[in-house]
Amino acid sequence: MLGAVVAGGVIGLEREWRGRAAGFRTHILVCLASALLMQAAMSQGSWAFEALPDENIVTDPTRMAHGVLTGIGFLCAGVIFRTGFSIHGLTTAASLWITSALGILFGAGLYGLGVLGTVVTAVILVVLRLVSSKLPGRTVIDAEVCWRRDDVSPEPVVEAALHAIDPHARPDRFELIEDGSVIRRSWRLKVRGEADLKRLASVLGAEAGVCRYSLDPRND
Repeated sequence: MLGAVVAGGVIGLEREWRGRAAGFRTHILVCLASALLMQAAMSQGSWAFEALPDENIVTDPTRMAHGVLTGIGFLCAGVIFRTGFSIHGLTTAASLWITSALGILFGAGLYGLGVLGTVVTAVILVVLRLVSSKLPGRTVIDAEVCWRRDDVSPEPVVEAALHAIDPHARPDRFELIEDGSVIRRSWRLKVRGEADLKRLASVLGAEAGVCRYSLDPRND
């Protein structure tokens, strides 16, 4: 039980530090619950029931492991949410899933494998995050722009501003909203950082024909 609490705490601490919905306590509870259920499955022979004379009872603890990992999927689904075309929370859902797996390992008495899994998971979440932050990467954003149908279309100016940031920006969706009075367009593009976002927001905000816009960076 102590191993499960420590493993869940190590992973949950990183998620809590990132300000995610499932944080310190949630990961500890997930890992502890998985370990408890697995311990119960491993000790089925001591449960209070009597077999028929000369009958052997065969138990299969792996069924409990399958049930725990299937059930944790519902909890993982609760931390995944969608904003426009962006999906958030996938890393937190994956951390909950592997935390449950670590709890099963500790509950089954596989302490070495559980400790190794905890260390590797912490490295992936912390160290690789620091490495990726140092790389000259680009952030994918979903840009959504609206203008009134009866006004002069600002679409050429909008597309020019998007392609100035990312020459490979590609359109995603064409829509008529608000009873057909507003056109909504969306694009997917990559930006180098906050400076690109501010520059794009400045251009879109200064365009008279644009009545609404949103720039939604993808982040787990």
